[in-house]
Amino acid sequence: MRAFFSAVLAAAIMVVSLPSVAIAQQTVAPGVAYRINPGDELEISVWGDERLQRSVRVLPDGTFAFPLVGQISAVGRLPSELERIITSGLQPQYRGPVPQVTVSVKNPTGFQFSVIGKVRSPGTFTPGRYVNALEALGIAGGPTEFADVANARIIRKSGQQIQTIRVRLNDILRGNTGSLTPSDLPQIQSGDTLVVP
Repeated sequence: MRAFFSAVLAAAIMVVSLPSVAIAQQTVAPGVAYRINPGDELEISVWGDERLQRSVRVLPDGTFAFPLVGQISAVGRLPSELERIITSGLQPQYRGPVPQVTVSVKNPTGFQFSVIGKVRSPGTFTPGRYVNALEALGIAGGPTEFADVANARIIRKSGQQIQTIRVRLNDILRGNTGSLTPSDLPQIQSGDTLVVP
């Protein structure tokens, strides 16, 4: 039976290359700009000013400190938004225009999700890229023999609210992708927990 589920998971991973799945993924993952998460390590440089070039880690509260600017709220922002905030904060320190500010994500360790329940390798994962529910299941080693993949759920916390998103992976794992839509393969967000009963 274990060989059967391994074959099913391998088939599901191959299914991802089918056109209908590729269309669903294109609307969700590729090209999505990365938003900063707590725990991410950022590389910040101000052109021509070595004193302001540094690596910072975003704190659990979503902020980091930068010289001459102070505490900056980073969580959920794009690197380009942080560049504008730092440039604006540095403006009073310069007589002319502020030199070019560059913010890049050096290490996206803040993007984490968990997979629990009837999977082969439950745990917390830091993939370094955006993934959908099927890819998250694959990262966790796939379902075990008695997993109920038809009733998998994503638990997502938004502020004080907890949202539950039903994920029906059984059709996909059987190779039935004819009516697949982007909502069938929701994108995993940082902090999500995929539960496979």
